[in-house]
Amino acid sequence: MSNTKAYVIVFLIRFIYAIMQILTKATFDYGMSTSVFVFYRHLVASLFLIPIAFVLERKRAPPLSYKMTFKLFVHALYGISVSINIYSIGLNYASATSGAAIYNLLPVIAFLLALLLRMETMNLKRWHGVAKASGILLCVVGVAILAFYEGPTFKSINHHQFLINHGATSHGSSHSKWKWILGIFLMTLSVITWSLWTVLQGPMLEEYPSKVLNTTLQCFFATIQSFFIALAMERDFSRWKLGFNFDLLTVVYS
Repeated sequence: MSNTKAYVIVFLIRFIYAIMQILTKATFDYGMSTSVFVFYRHLVASLFLIPIAFVLERKRAPPLSYKMTFKLFVHALYGISVSINIYSIGLNYASATSGAAIYNLLPVIAFLLALLLRMETMNLKRWHGVAKASGILLCVVGVAILAFYEGPTFKSINHHQFLINHGATSHGSSHSKWKWILGIFLMTLSVITWSLWTVLQGPMLEEYPSKVLNTTLQCFFATIQSFFIALAMERDFSRWKLGFNFDLLTVVYS
């Protein structure tokens, strides 16, 4: 029964992420700045987490040193702020389907990084080691296919074309081949940094075991970092406006 629950939870998480990919891609297609979106996303997450951390951790959280604060800041910079900004740009160039597929590289790359850091082992003389190596190879081949084979275009039966940019005449004209490949590359690079963040999150939690406060501080730092990234990338402040519309729904959901 416990294994069944675990599989159901994994499926639900993947389903939630798939919806997020579609909504985010649609938001970008309708013209929202990727960097501004990332900033608002982190801002909403911080506003949600800060009260929870205050209630749960204000009395039992261990003291936070300057050294640990700096580590959390750097950890949030490469693993959250830079990673998600790069991923968003790549998603804007490619498709929601490719984004969801590339996200599945996360456990593979995390395992490879753990091998390099000697946190995991792989014995190719045993069947499970061969299975791991085969899975890694299949994932790499899958990413290569996504990068160099875009596939045919399927016309939507929805006349409102919810997920299609109204300014584009066709999939091919809106996403040239080099942009498609660049999008795949950027999303893969993002998953690499995200995988490194995942691998190093374990040692970070051992050093500072307050899970809620650890997560909240990283999210708060990511909000500040993303603000300056958005400020540098998007100088048209009219694109910073966020009303009660589809963009707000996507920001809150993501």
